[in-house]
Amino acid sequence: MLSAQRLRSRIFDRELVVAPGAPDALTARMIQAAGFDAVYMTGLGATASRLGAPDLGLMTQTEMADHARNMVRAVDIPVIADADTGYGGVLNMRRTIEEYLQAGVAALHIEDQVSPKRCGQLAGVRLETAENGAARLSAALEARAGRDIVIIGRTDALPAAGLDEAVARAKRYIDTGVDLIFVDGVKTRAEVEAIAARVEGPKVLSLVDGTDAALLSINDVRELGFSVLLYAVTTLFAAAAASRSALDHLRQTGLTGGIAGLSYAEFCEVVDLAGHQEFAHRHGE
Repeated sequence: MLSAQRLRSRIFDRELVVAPGAPDALTARMIQAAGFDAVYMTGLGATASRLGAPDLGLMTQTEMADHARNMVRAVDIPVIADADTGYGGVLNMRRTIEEYLQAGVAALHIEDQVSPKRCGQLAGVRLETAENGAARLSAALEARAGRDIVIIGRTDALPAAGLDEAVARAKRYIDTGVDLIFVDGVKTRAEVEAIAARVEGPKVLSLVDGTDAALLSINDVRELGFSVLLYAVTTLFAAAAASRSALDHLRQTGLTGGIAGLSYAEFCEVVDLAGHQEFAHRHGE
């Protein structure tokens, strides 16, 4: 079954899809190995891993599509990808849908910020009008042209304009026919509960480490009726902390002993060295 169909099937069956964020293909493989339902290609993680920079709209459409393509190649589970604002006008939106379809992602989300966009957790988010946000989504849906990719409408109105505006935009974007709706920027459990109660239909929730909302468990989110749960920054922050700790230890002691990490054998298992070698041996290398 194609990845978009697998994702749709789980949502239709009212099963919560849990998708930790991956900044790169290696992390995506680890998410799959851990048994999760899907991988989330986070724009923040992509920008950090490719540019070493913050999520301030610095990645181009071709860079993001290429990043998504590499991630799709690395795993068998569905990849849900950040497509920012669509990277321009409605013609750019049409090309974005084409590129992400060719990359093989199962789903993408499109947000209602003006360009240059920024991470939904940051202050200073600037919104498009709700009319323009809906027009973007309508263009994306038409560009899909019957092909199977799940389109998620995202609003960043919660931190920029408050809960009532976020709910109003969510309802308007649902009316365009998107497959799921995503109110980003939640920080508290109360906001999550309000969105669950006031926005009907299949919904995406992103929980960011360190917020009050992140104290909700997977079962809590399931009971609130969300369809997809993203943990956008969990692996990125954990990997950064582990790397910093290892480098501090090496700098201070001059030794690698005592640094917690995978063994070489364990790392080879993550990247499937044995599978690659077996293929090469079968063909005479």
